[in-house]
Amino acid sequence: MSLASILIVSMLIVICVGMFLNKKSSSNSHSLPPGPTPLAFFGCIIQMLLNKPTFRWIHKLMDQFDTPILCIRLGPSTHIIAVSSTDIACELLKRQDDIFISRPDAISAYVASGGYLTTVMSPFGEQWMKMRRVVSRELLSPSIQKWLQPKRDEEADQLLSYICNQIEKQDAIIEGALINVRAVTRHFFTNVMMSIIFGKRLFGREMEDGGPSEEEAQHVDAFFNILEYIYAFSITDYFPWLRGKIDLDGHEKIVRTAIETIRKSQDPLVDERIRMWSNGARKEKCDMLDVLIKLENPKLTPEEIKAQIVEVMIAAIDNTSNAIEWAMAEMINEPMILKRAVEELENIVGHQKLVEEQDIPQLNYIKACIKEAFRLHPFAPFMPPHLSLSDTTVAGYFIPKGSHVFVSRYGLGRNANVWVDPLRFNPDRHLCGEGKQVVLSDDNLRLISFGTGKRGCPAVTSGTIIVTMAFARMLHGFTWEASGNKHSIDLVENLDDIQLAKPLVVIAKPRLPRYMYPAY
Repeated sequence: MSLASILIVSMLIVICVGMFLNKKSSSNSHSLPPGPTPLAFFGCIIQMLLNKPTFRWIHKLMDQFDTPILCIRLGPSTHIIAVSSTDIACELLKRQDDIFISRPDAISAYVASGGYLTTVMSPFGEQWMKMRRVVSRELLSPSIQKWLQPKRDEEADQLLSYICNQIEKQDAIIEGALINVRAVTRHFFTNVMMSIIFGKRLFGREMEDGGPSEEEAQHVDAFFNILEYIYAFSITDYFPWLRGKIDLDGHEKIVRTAIETIRKSQDPLVDERIRMWSNGARKEKCDMLDVLIKLENPKLTPEEIKAQIVEVMIAAIDNTSNAIEWAMAEMINEPMILKRAVEELENIVGHQKLVEEQDIPQLNYIKACIKEAFRLHPFAPFMPPHLSLSDTTVAGYFIPKGSHVFVSRYGLGRNANVWVDPLRFNPDRHLCGEGKQVVLSDDNLRLISFGTGKRGCPAVTSGTIIVTMAFARMLHGFTWEASGNKHSIDLVENLDDIQLAKPLVVIAKPRLPRYMYPAY
């Protein structure tokens, strides 16, 4: 067959496929949500490639179509449904939770989860249900959280020690020390997870001041490389027959490289611990890894353990570190907010002891500041996508089976129909009144911190403890101010993501007597 004949046949196939899809989608009495007109076979993939970053293009389309629910077809048959309305999000994730309980197949998620062996990224099925029970009952139970408190306390002490060491090193040059808040918080949360999972910390190994070695920095960077490309609208997710043949946008290579970096350090620790239990060298459970290895019902394979550990760490470090960086930046720009947070610490904790986990229930303003950062400055623009398991109707629109549903953290948290003056950092909006505690989650989905429903994050309690302790220790232990001749922080987002465009580097000075700070 000649080249011309092949092209003609190919075009006819494309046209027929397009007509079939249009007929199929229009057979329902309800129409699809508004969105751009797709091309046959390709859908809106060309528009997507010409309008990077994709999340900003999607939000721009929602503004153009003036709709809180948008439909974009990518590839021959995949409908992307984006949602920025609290009511619609509740309909999806609460009232129709059973229909949207699954996850779409994405090359990034497949690689990061070791082939869907884990909880967050696995499609609905037996493996997901098994691992969900393991994480909820065995890793995040109240008894386990209490058991692991000494490890969390040690890392909270190390956080203060590191900042103190930086002050001592730099004090001869400037009063106080320049602290990279992004680097410090990312390493802190990674170290907490390493400590409670493996019983050993990476942060500070072989470094006199407690700072990260080059290997440790690469380890942390690898986690954030994965987070950047998880569910990042890879072309092969919409043309799956390309998988294994060509990695057009390079997403697969980036995620595989990052996973190799992480597992090169972590997998030998798992293998060695399994050997220790097998040969009798270890007889007592001391951390989460021991708990996972000694589980009997269900018994986990080494590959399940390794994959789940990676996922637990990924889930613990993104929103938490990002929230502290943004909250610190916003509060330096709003001195009265910063003053109120410090006053709360002085009233509840004082100057004769450090903040402890038992103080957290009373630190309502501190938690309100963190929650406001979750609302206004989420780490990722969307929640991990949900997959519709059947045709359904949402907000009066037809949602086909197999649709990928993306709930916008960005859109919910900045929705002017829900929040007064939504772009203003105002922790008071989360205060609940006398005697009521501020919680970081929001079951009404006015903002997304830990999610809700069967796919909601089960780590609300542990996440609240770790992020509040870190932020409270930093505010209680030090004063913070803009560096150089600046009087405020430039609150500009990156173009390619919604983090601060430049890592927050500010001056820290001790607030407490020197003997109060733990020695490294």
